[in-house]
Amino acid sequence: MSDEKRAGRDVFEYALLRVVPRVERGETMNAGVVLYCRARSVVIARTHLDEERLRALDPRADLEGVRAALHAAEGVCDGGDAAGQAAGETPGSRFRWLVAPRSTVVQPGPVHTGLTCDPEAEAERLLELLVR
Repeated sequence: MSDEKRAGRDVFEYALLRVVPRVERGETMNAGVVLYCRARSVVIARTHLDEERLRALDPRADLEGVRAALHAAEGVCDGGDAAGQAAGETPGSRFRWLVAPRSTVVQPGPVHTGLTCDPEAEAERLLELLVR
């Protein structure tokens, strides 16, 4: 890519949010993306829960619990009261908290990087490409 095309683009990091309904089976389902752009001081979460697909992996999956966990990730990104204890943290700190490994039904995948001139549009693009 030429320097001209890179102009106005900023580095971003992202990770998928994966639902792991039955850890013993090792099956996962992508249900969201968390994106962080340091240059623009923004952290964004976009989620989409395909309930039918989740039920195919585990007919007894706790849909409400999964929805709540995905909603909580969005809240942490949005900041304010919805972020709970993370409310006072910087966007970068909130992103690192969200992508830290954990043993829960909703887990982050590995962090990847890219370039973008529009973090919001990039989050939507990644959601469409990797989740829906």
